[in-house]
Amino acid sequence: MTQLMRTKKSGNIWKAKKDKNDHPCIWMQAGVAKKKNCNNFYDCTHCKYDDSMAKMAKAGKHISWQEAMRNRDSKDRTCRHALTCRTENRICPMNYNCQRCDFDQYFEDTLSPKTGHSMVVMKDVKGFDIADGYYFHNGHTWASIDSGGFIRIGLDDFSFKVLGGPDAFDLPLTGQELNKDKKGWGLKRKENLADILSPVNGVITEVNNTIRKSPDLSKTDPYGDGWLFTIHNSDIKGAVKNLMADNDSIEWLGEEVTTLENMIEKVTGPLSADGGLLKADVYGNLPTLGWHNLTRTFFKT
Repeated sequence: MTQLMRTKKSGNIWKAKKDKNDHPCIWMQAGVAKKKNCNNFYDCTHCKYDDSMAKMAKAGKHISWQEAMRNRDSKDRTCRHALTCRTENRICPMNYNCQRCDFDQYFEDTLSPKTGHSMVVMKDVKGFDIADGYYFHNGHTWASIDSGGFIRIGLDDFSFKVLGGPDAFDLPLTGQELNKDKKGWGLKRKENLADILSPVNGVITEVNNTIRKSPDLSKTDPYGDGWLFTIHNSDIKGAVKNLMADNDSIEWLGEEVTTLENMIEKVTGPLSADGGLLKADVYGNLPTLGWHNLTRTFFKT
């Protein structure tokens, strides 16, 4: 199986595997805790460790991370969103009174959910891109965990190279609940509709409205700005537990490509699969494969 790697700059992604010191807890960065790495995707609001440390600070057993940062020189008072790797380095202008900070409100409500991923490492599997560090469902959807504790969802590169560029998406609405392995949204191309299974359980928190206006962006940048929506699930680790990642996802995609090659050969002969039909629009180049046949085989619908 051919595997080539490259990096595509396209927000922040929590990699499936990172070095042990890649995610230092904000309490450690402030110098209150000697050694503590974040294991909750920088979702401090739902972090038991953060809650426990805050209660001990209130009881006077140690200072808060905010107070520890206030004790530093003004030029070293890094914004909490930079400390948690959710934005580039910036100085806190509000002395860590986040509730009074316009940037904090804007970032949480507007900027962060709308930001795609940056520096995504791509692997090439026989002409199809797969993103390193993402989690994959066998219906060709992906899930990635963003710093801050929400899950971003999209369709993989294979989807768009097989079905071609979409004319539109039938996307869920903010607040709608999705169930894993159940139909959650659809992709439209002319008179054809492909139902898509949700890779995780959760409630929609943000929909990428840019995709509604420019659906082809999902094809050109499926793992970056072509994301579809974000989901909240209180059990993030449990939500992605049964999805494929790393070598498992690469092997699975290789098997899917082989299945596609066999389907093409049955229709056109053994030389055609090697002759360039596996390109940007398999269905468009070979409609005799059948839209419903392709969606049933690869999207499980």
